[in-house]
Amino acid sequence: MTRTIVITGTDTEVGKTVVTAALAAAADGRGLSVAAVKPVQTGVGPGDTGDVDEIRRLSGVDDVHEFARLAEPLAPATAAERAGVALPAVAEMAESIRYLAGRDLVLVEGAGGLLVELDSRGGTIADLAGHLGAPVLVVARAGLGTLNAAGLTCQAIRSAGLACLGVVIGSWPAQPDLASLCNLADLPRYTGVPVLGRLPEDAGRLGQEAFREVTRQGLAQELVEDMVAGNAGRA
Repeated sequence: MTRTIVITGTDTEVGKTVVTAALAAAADGRGLSVAAVKPVQTGVGPGDTGDVDEIRRLSGVDDVHEFARLAEPLAPATAAERAGVALPAVAEMAESIRYLAGRDLVLVEGAGGLLVELDSRGGTIADLAGHLGAPVLVVARAGLGTLNAAGLTCQAIRSAGLACLGVVIGSWPAQPDLASLCNLADLPRYTGVPVLGRLPEDAGRLGQEAFREVTRQGLAQELVEDMVAGNAGRA
């Protein structure tokens, strides 16, 4: 049975793509057939390298998909409107993602935060997760603001009737300051979910072999075993 996980962030530029690639690499390394989807990419002009390309490069997984790529670095709905493009509704995106049902695991990386409008009708990342019936993993940054942003995001996930799997820090500094260390300890209390990993701040610049090693060290065994055992969809 295919498991689907939606990866969202507390904000943009928190490391969602690196975390998605890490999950793909971990699942692939355990022998799972895995696909990754970034429904809409923005800030990617013609000939530029986008998030799906980075997922493929870092993880070594080739089964990576996108539905639209837009040049302006804006929220998908806004970038599409300015480009004169109509994005498919999230229900249509979900239907396309269901065609990947032959895989063991499907990873869906959102754009920005949970309530970013992903289509031209106001559908959000949360709406897409609802259509898929998928649990959500939250990627947060280290440092100040993390507790509030992660706590509110996890609360919004649960309010939408979705399961919140946990939090992963997408870019953990080599020399964390006191705020980062304190927030790491306090995140479970603020969010009600476990911290399921920390990936170093330079992870996205590594080659594939080194990245896979970082993934083995940086993701909590609990998260990896969930993916392998097929328990990732539990509430």
